[in-house]
Amino acid sequence: MCEKNDSFESKHIVMFDEEGLDPDNKGLYGGKGANLIKMTQMGIPVPLGFVVTTEACRYFMETGDFPEGFEDDLKEMVAMLEQKTGRIFGDVDNPLIVSVRSGAPISMPGMMDTVLNIGMNVNVANGWGKVIGNSRLAWDSFRRLLQMFGDVVLGIKSADEKDDDPFDVILDEVITREGVENDRQLNAGALENIADRFSALISERGFVFPDDPWEQLKTAIKAVFRSWNTERAVFYRRGKGIPETMGTAVNVQLMVFGNMNSKSATGVVFTRDSATGKNTFNGEYLLEAQGEDVVAGVRTPLKVRKTGSLAWAKLSGISEEERLDKFLSFEEVMPEIYSQLFDIQHKLEEDARDMQDIEFTVEDGKLWILQTRDGMRTAGAMIKITTDFLSRGEISEDEFLRRIDADKISEVLHPVFDPKVLNTKKSFVGGLPASPGAGVGQIVFTAGDAEKWVAGGKKVVLVRTKTSPEDVKGMKVSEAILTAEGGATSHAAVVARGWGKCCVVAASEMKIDYSAKTVMVDGKIYKEGDWISVNGSTGKIYEGKIPVIDPELTDNFYRLIEICKRRARMEVRANADTPEDAKKACGFEASGIGLCRTEHMFFEKGRLEIMREMIMANNDQERSIALEKLLSFQRSDFEGIFTAMNDLPVTVRLLDPPLHEFLPDKDKLKEKMSGLKGSMSYIVGSSDRDDLFDIEEKMQEVSKVLEVLERLSEENPMMGHRGCRLGITFPAIIEMQVRAMIEAALNAQEKGVVVKLEIMVPLIGVLEEFVFLKKIILEVAEEIFSERGKRLDFLIGTMIEIPAAALAMKKIAKEVDFISFGTNDLTQMGLGISRDDGVKFIRDYLEKGIYKHNPFEVLDQEYIGVFVKIAVDDADDDIKKGICGEHGGNPISIKFFHEVGLDYVSCSPLRIPVAWVAAAKATLD
Repeated sequence: MCEKNDSFESKHIVMFDEEGLDPDNKGLYGGKGANLIKMTQMGIPVPLGFVVTTEACRYFMETGDFPEGFEDDLKEMVAMLEQKTGRIFGDVDNPLIVSVRSGAPISMPGMMDTVLNIGMNVNVANGWGKVIGNSRLAWDSFRRLLQMFGDVVLGIKSADEKDDDPFDVILDEVITREGVENDRQLNAGALENIADRFSALISERGFVFPDDPWEQLKTAIKAVFRSWNTERAVFYRRGKGIPETMGTAVNVQLMVFGNMNSKSATGVVFTRDSATGKNTFNGEYLLEAQGEDVVAGVRTPLKVRKTGSLAWAKLSGISEEERLDKFLSFEEVMPEIYSQLFDIQHKLEEDARDMQDIEFTVEDGKLWILQTRDGMRTAGAMIKITTDFLSRGEISEDEFLRRIDADKISEVLHPVFDPKVLNTKKSFVGGLPASPGAGVGQIVFTAGDAEKWVAGGKKVVLVRTKTSPEDVKGMKVSEAILTAEGGATSHAAVVARGWGKCCVVAASEMKIDYSAKTVMVDGKIYKEGDWISVNGSTGKIYEGKIPVIDPELTDNFYRLIEICKRRARMEVRANADTPEDAKKACGFEASGIGLCRTEHMFFEKGRLEIMREMIMANNDQERSIALEKLLSFQRSDFEGIFTAMNDLPVTVRLLDPPLHEFLPDKDKLKEKMSGLKGSMSYIVGSSDRDDLFDIEEKMQEVSKVLEVLERLSEENPMMGHRGCRLGITFPAIIEMQVRAMIEAALNAQEKGVVVKLEIMVPLIGVLEEFVFLKKIILEVAEEIFSERGKRLDFLIGTMIEIPAAALAMKKIAKEVDFISFGTNDLTQMGLGISRDDGVKFIRDYLEKGIYKHNPFEVLDQEYIGVFVKIAVDDADDDIKKGICGEHGGNPISIKFFHEVGLDYVSCSPLRIPVAWVAAAKATLD
C-alpha cells in the first residue's frame, strides 16, 4: 500500500511547462514525468501535457478515491490544454485526444498500464474523421482505445493464458478476411468493423464502455494507479528491491498520431547498445503505428539506422533487393527527421551523462519525443557504459559506484556456449538477439507451466508468440525466452535485459500452436519438453543441449573490481571447499577464504564410502583405520587450497553436519530391504544356496546401517548432535582434521607457500565448548610441530550462529582470535524458522507484508541484526570479525555489515564481484 510522505509537495497535478518545477524530483513526478518536464525546459519537442503526482497515487491507494478537489484541478488542467491547442475535449469535429501513462520514480518497464486515445467515441470517430479527411486514422484510434480500455480498465482478457487475447482474435480474423498482412493495411471500413466487434465483446462480457471522455479519463487514471499493485508489478518490484510505498505518477499527454499516414511512424531508440555498451546509436521503428505496437511486439519492427537494417536483413535471410523494397531503415525512409532524432538523442545523453532509452513518434512529418529514461542494459553494458563516462571525466568515482547495480554484476559471470561444440552445430531457427547469454532448457509455452516445471526441478525455455507483462513470473524462472514476434525494444527484450536473462525475439519462422503445445519450423515439429539451446548473443537456436563454459572477463570488469577493492573498508573472502574453488575465488579477486567446509571434502566419489566406514566402525581400531584414510584425502585438499591462496587467509571450519547425513537415505534403505526380503521368499527352497547366502549378507548390511541410522537420527538435526558437539563426543574426528590441515600447511610452507591458517570451531553455544576443543587443537598442533621440527602461526576462532553465543561475547572474546557469524543458522535459531521448512510459508509472509524480504536471503536487521551488533560491540578491537553465511553475498546485508563494523564478508565465488561492489558502495554517503 502506498503511504503519504510529508516531505512531498501538496500539489497533485502540474503542467509540463509550469515555471519553477524541479525536473530532478522523480519521487513526486515519477521518472517519466520528471524527464518530460526536463525535456520541455530544454526546448525538445514534447507533446503538451501534465503530471498527476505520486502523492495523488498514495492518497488513492489509502482511500480508494481521488484527493479532495482533484477533479476540479483535473478539469482546470484539461482546460489549459484546450486553450493551448485550440481543441476541445469531447468535441466531435475538433477533439482533444490524450494518452494516460504510468511513470514510477524508478523505471519498471511494461509493469504498469497505459491507455491511449482517451477522448474518442463513435461520434468523434465519425465526425473527426470527416473533418480531417482521414476516417482511417479516426477509426484506427478508436478501435485501439476500445482494446486498451477493455484490457486495462475493464480487465477483459483471455480465460486461459494458452488462448490469445480476445481482442487480438477479432483483429486477426479481420486481417485474414481482408487478405492483408497486418493492421496497417486495413482500410477505414475494416477498422470500423473491428471497433463495432470490440464494442460488442465489451458488452458480452457485461461491461459498458463510457462514451463520456471525462469518465474515460478519470477511470483510466484510477486504473493506472491500481496497476501499481498488480501481481506483476509487485513481483517485479520485489525482484528489484523497489520500495512498495513509492506509488506511480500518471502522465496525461496530448496524443500525437504515428498512425496518421505514410509520413507517420513510431519507435524506440537507445543512445548506446544496451547489450554490449558500445557507443552506437540504435533502435527500431514502425510506419503508421502507435507506440504500444513497438513495445508490445505486435509487429516485428524495422531498424532505425541503415547499418542496423542491413545487418538485420542479413540475419533474417532477407536479400538486399527485398530489404530495399520492403525493409528500409528509418534513416532511409525519413532522413531529415532521423537527423533531428540523432541530434536530440546526443543532447539527452549529454545532459543525463548516461545511456538513454527514448520513445518517439512522427506525426505527418513532425518529430515528437514522448519519453526518455536511463536505458535498461545488461551487466556487461552497464560496466562498459559507466566506465566510459568515468574515463572521460564526465562522472566522479562516487557516481560511477552509484550507477553500478551490485546484484547485476553476477550476470557477466554467467556461462557461454563452448565454441568448440557450437561450431559443429547448425541452428534450426534464428531471430533478433535481444539479450545475450546462453540458455539451455526444455520447451514450455506458458508462463504458468514454466513456473510449475522449474518448481519440479526442471530447466525450461519459455517459447511464446510474444510476451506480455503477465508473463513476468514465468520469464523470471526460465533459462531463456524465445518469441516469434517483437523486436529488441519489445517488452520481452527490455525486461530480459534488465534481468540479465537470455532472450531472442522475432524468430518469425516459428509457428506456435498453444493448444497442441508444439512449435513448427520449416515443417518440423518441436514439442513441449524438447531440449533446445538459445544463444542470446547471436539470435540462433539449436536442437538439444550444448555444453557451456565460463566467460572471459573484460579489462573493464577488472578495473571495476580494482576500484571497489580500493574503496571498500571491508574485505571480501570466498566460501571455497576445494582447490578448484580456491583458484576460481582468486580469479575474482577474493582477499582470502572465509569458510572452507571440511565436510564437503567427504562427499566426493570414493571418500563418502570411507566416511561411512568410520561412522559404522565397531571399535576404535576400525574407526582409526578409516580416519587415517580420510586424513590423506583432507591433507591433499588442504595443501592444494593453501597453495592456491598463497599469502591470503584461509578459514577452515571443523566438521559441522550431523553424522547421519553421510549415510544412505533411510526410506531408500527400507525399500531396498523390502526388495531383498521379496527375493529371499522367491529363492527359499531353491538348491542354489550361494544366492541365498548372498541375499542374507546384503540384508545384514542394510540392517546394520538402518540400526546406526536409527541411533543417530534426530527429531531436529539442525539443532542436534552437530558442530562442536560432534568434536566433543568424537574427538578423534577433530584430531584427524587438525592434523590434516597443520601437516598440509607445513608441506606447503616447505614449497615456499605463505600459509595463513585460521581454524574455526562451529556452533558453540557456551564458552566451555570452545575451550574444550581449543585445547585439543593446540595439543595436536604441538604434537605435529614436535614431530616435524617446524612451527606454524595460526588462529583459532569460532562461528557465532547461536544467539546465546552472541550474547556471551564478552566472555568468548577472551579466548578467541576471530569470530565469524554463521547468519543462516543465527537467523534460523533467532526467528525460530527452519530454513528448510520455512519456504512453505515465507512466500505468504512476503505477500502479506509481514516480512519485507526472505530472512534467509536478506539479513533481518531489526531482530537478527541485534545479535550481530551486540557481539561486534562486545568483541575486542583486535579480534577479526566476519560473516560467512549466504548473506555475505547480498548487497543489502553487506551494507549493514559495513555499518556495524565487520572486517570482512565471505560468500560463494560467483558472488565475490557482487560483494566487492556492495562493500565499496557501502562507503558512500
